Amino acid sequence: MNSCVLMAEITQAPQLRYTQDGQTPISEMWVQFPPIKSGDPMATIKVIGWGNLAQQIQEQFHEGDQVIIEGRLGMNTVDRPEGFKEKQAELTASRIHTTDMSVSANAVPAATSAAPPPASAPSPITPEPMSIPAPMSPNPEVEPNYDDIPF
Repeated sequence: MNSCVLMAEITQAPQLRYTQDGQTPISEMWVQFPPIKSGDPMATIKVIGWGNLAQQIQEQFHEGDQVIIEGRLGMNTVDRPEGFKEKQAELTASRIHTTDMSVSANAVPAATSAAPPPASAPSPITPEPMSIPAPMSPNPEVEPNYDDIPF
């Protein structure tokens, strides 16, 4: 299963376009995120959204926004003007969330509308609280053997 979650900053405002038949909206934006090794430049990747998600991305997100993107990572081959082909990574978004706490409740789902669960659906299981044993009172007469502690 190809799944990717990325926390990044939008560096280029989302652009909305449509497929050739004019029916399906597509949004494109560029995001950047910190490199793995310090001293390396920021990494950038193109993010694509389709359908209703594309319209919501274009309406709700702007350059400079910090976002969390869930999606599928893919590779595209692009012809460069210099005469060679280049491979570029591209993230096809299925969901996008803002890291702003005031807006995070309005996460943008990929589905057009989510149907409520059927009435006969089981309720979610709530875990029982764990009981934590009381700390042992220290006994100054007995010194612990640190060689017997497993690591």
